Amino acid sequence: MAANEDQEMELEALRSIYEGDECFKELSPVSFQYRIGENGDPKAFLIEISWPETYPQTAPNISMNAFFNNTISLAIKQSILDKLMEEVEVNLGTAMTYTLFEYAKDNKELFMENQPVHIVTSVGNNISIGTHEIVPSSKKRDKKEQLSKTQKRKLADKTDHKGELPRGWNWVDVIKHLSKTGSKDDE
Repeated sequence: MAANEDQEMELEALRSIYEGDECFKELSPVSFQYRIGENGDPKAFLIEISWPETYPQTAPNISMNAFFNNTISLAIKQSILDKLMEEVEVNLGTAMTYTLFEYAKDNKELFMENQPVHIVTSVGNNISIGTHEIVPSSKKRDKKEQLSKTQKRKLADKTDHKGELPRGWNWVDVIKHLSKTGSKDDE
């Protein structure tokens, strides 16, 4: 059972928000894990947050000691924890578990940019970890960045996640516009 009303309300909110989300795991009514990234993603990581009795007036305990994170360097783990603690300070006194998980999801690429990619292969019961400089998935990404003019036009016609066209889609080139209208006025 959660220690106070704030915790009970946050617990109910977390359960409803993450219902059916396979990345979220409730270890106890005051301890939660969230996997940032897909299964098999070499840059995925797991955050564990547990609430002390005085939470949210005091900071939650944040850990990256899960076995899932064994391939992540200590420096990267510490960097992620430092960034999360900055968010904790900003949100102290309010329910922040959801905010911390979402912050980590939004900043996953930034957090893991210096993490070497490990390929884990298992043969029977033996697991070997190898570091590779070039990963086939990164080659695919490079190709996507080089779009033709037609592809760029199609992309510009698409709307964003809110169903809105991108900023500036209907902007007018003021110089061309003025030179066209200006020549008509001179006649």
